[in-house]
Amino acid sequence: MRPDGRWSVLVGVAGLLALAGCSATKSTTKETAAQAAPTPMAGMIQENTVTATATVEKIDYKTRKVTLRGPDGKSTTITAGEQVRNLAQVKKGDTVVATYYESLAYEVKKPGEGAPGVSAAAEAKRAKPGETPGGVGAQVITVTTTIEAIDKKAGTATLKGPDGELTTVRPRDQSKLDNVRVGDLVEFTYTEALAIAVEPAAKGTSSGAKK
Repeated sequence: MRPDGRWSVLVGVAGLLALAGCSATKSTTKETAAQAAPTPMAGMIQENTVTATATVEKIDYKTRKVTLRGPDGKSTTITAGEQVRNLAQVKKGDTVVATYYESLAYEVKKPGEGAPGVSAAAEAKRAKPGETPGGVGAQVITVTTTIEAIDKKAGTATLKGPDGELTTVRPRDQSKLDNVRVGDLVEFTYTEALAIAVEPAAKGTSSGAKK
């Protein structure tokens, strides 16, 4: 993912859940507990963790193609790129476990405590030579917006993104509008991580070892 256009993703999709306290579909949503705290306001908007498992059905070590069978019995074939180390250690019957995590958090800051903009940071780790294949990668994208207008009568707040785009939202918890001012900054932080591990097949299971 690129940070470009993340303003529309984080604010448009989130719908300013940070101020609204709304729930998100198919995710675990947490509302900020410190409602009484004036500023800064911060909290987790939503978190979602998905774990999937598949069984190695077949491996072609020469072409690096691996056929995986999911819990539903359906099979799919993927190509393990050169960045996947120690492929020779993966055998038929092994279990591949993939865990995907994503979260969206926010923090309201006063003018001067930050600046509108978009930043991204990523990190990845692979298994060491000789270890069972696996790895983890994470990416954090931060979008800082500015509160351009607050209409308490209408119960809305308008945010201006780094690209100048304006988005007007209606918080579910109207009292949160009392704790923010025009010119305040709302910083959204989107985090995603993917971890993949290979678990050896149980004893007695055909290994399909490389010949």
